[in-house]
Amino acid sequence: MMLSTFAAALILQSSPVTADQLSWMSGYWLSCDDGREVSETWSDPRGGLMLGTALTLEGGKLTGFESSRISPASSAGGNVAYFAGVNGAPPVAFAAKETSGTRVVFENAGHDFPQRVIYERVGDVLNARIEGHMGDRDQSMSWSYRKADLNTRCPT
Repeated sequence: MMLSTFAAALILQSSPVTADQLSWMSGYWLSCDDGREVSETWSDPRGGLMLGTALTLEGGKLTGFESSRISPASSAGGNVAYFAGVNGAPPVAFAAKETSGTRVVFENAGHDFPQRVIYERVGDVLNARIEGHMGDRDQSMSWSYRKADLNTRCPT
């Protein structure tokens, strides 16, 4: 079993990463930790494209939002890229560098922070992580979302 999993990962990495391979990200995801409500929504892949939105509320007030997409990009070496525009800023591209089953790593080594965006699904949980370095320090942030019905809110 270990050998076949390793071989499958190598096969996936040697062929282009497509939006269809990331359909496991589709859905409405909600995190209700530390008084914050963070929701992330991903469309299913259609025509090689996935669209995403994220909203962060603290104390019922909007503190951040993101518009994103996963789509083919000429700069991604045949792979899709994750394009993220935070709080209305122009989108930044992160090329898909590796994927296996229910995990994907996007990377943009030239971006200030983050340089990597990682998604991994474990059952009904979607874990998201950004990581990289700023100055001389490594930094990271993580979110753990649970699958929820569309537009579910955190309990108050």
